[in-house]
Amino acid sequence: MKAYFLLAALGLGLPLPGRAQRTWVIAKQELLFTAPPFRQCHASTLVEVARNKFLVACFGGSQESRPDVAIWLASLDAHGASAPQRVADGVVNDTLRYPSWNPVLFQVRGGNLLLFYKVGPNPREWWGLVKSSADGGRTWSAARRLPPGVLGPIKNKLVQLANGTILAPSSVEEANGRWKIHLEKSTDLGQTWQVLPVDNDSPLDVIQPSILTYPGNRLQLLCRSKQGRIVQAWSPDGGASWGRLSPTSLLNPNSGTDAVTLKSGTQLLVYNPALPGKDWFNGRSTLRVAASTDGVAWHDVATLENGTTEEYSYPAIIEAQDGRVHITYTYNRQNIKHVVLQAQ
Repeated sequence: MKAYFLLAALGLGLPLPGRAQRTWVIAKQELLFTAPPFRQCHASTLVEVARNKFLVACFGGSQESRPDVAIWLASLDAHGASAPQRVADGVVNDTLRYPSWNPVLFQVRGGNLLLFYKVGPNPREWWGLVKSSADGGRTWSAARRLPPGVLGPIKNKLVQLANGTILAPSSVEEANGRWKIHLEKSTDLGQTWQVLPVDNDSPLDVIQPSILTYPGNRLQLLCRSKQGRIVQAWSPDGGASWGRLSPTSLLNPNSGTDAVTLKSGTQLLVYNPALPGKDWFNGRSTLRVAASTDGVAWHDVATLENGTTEEYSYPAIIEAQDGRVHITYTYNRQNIKHVVLQAQ
């Protein structure tokens, strides 16, 4: 009977038994900024820098892609978020300034805290930069431009493997309209990078991957796509080689997602469960969390937003030291929302 249920679940996409079926409840939710120094904000990222103390960054300005858009950083603890401070921008000189995009915070194990971001007129022409902090984000180095062909993580967090290798999930939006993903690998704590291609010949258009880890050195990428589904790829060898890209059963309205591997081995994904609409912003009013034990069968475990025409998008998700799950996401372009999930 157990074997029959497992086969049926795999075939029908039903929830599988195990840790992924734990009940998740919203333990806390809050808007981070009370009087933000920008009219719009988007693309948040978060990292835990000490037990129950976090940093959150996003880009903010008058409107996405305008030259005044900069990278803003706030600290977050049990008492709420600090006022956001500008930590990076696209100023080139007194008369030239470009917008900043998609910050990603990452704490290197045994190293510095890193802040990756992009600068440029648009995602087809932007370039990657990185700043570092040796004191948990209180002070930052000058920006360092990444080498040609290396963009850094495009939206989602990096992963550091057990052997110390750092993998940055990256992608490019080509001038001809094609989207392609790749990984950027560092074995020297982020000083130098090697580009690892992922199925460059695929007809699927994918960007902004997340990296999930499994026993036996297996990795999975989950990607935003133009094809109405979250798209995946698998690696059997820690990212050195990758199989073909393939659609999952998970809907994707051409909107960013994020995912995390918990210490328990459960995989959690935050996504907008809708098909693409007429405009790029359609389908972003509902935001859910799905869980899986194997990366194949997924089931929803929490609804974060259930709106109509609003935009709740571009999530970031991490597991804190205490085992609770923290999520931030764009709240109708006017704020960043923070949600804490607790497993029951």
